[in-house]
Amino acid sequence: MSSTGTETATEGALGYEQARDELIEVVRRLEAGGTTLEESLALWERGEELAKVCRRWLDGARARLDAALTESDDGEGEGEGAED
Repeated sequence: MSSTGTETATEGALGYEQARDELIEVVRRLEAGGTTLEESLALWERGEELAKVCRRWLDGARARLDAALTESDDGEGEGEGAED
């Protein structure tokens, strides 16, 4: 159980690219086969955790883009009024 806490702490430190690259490796290992059931389950669980990390990064990036676009739209409206 303590390893889960460690993995969770590690996930918080993972950047998007690191998590994505590790997820790709996990998928490759699962697709290649040759692992025991226990190893396959552990890989699957790690892959799920990594996918969540990637999703959080992507959701955060989308929120930042949406906020920037909203600010840009607000700024354009003010800029157009100033030009008139």
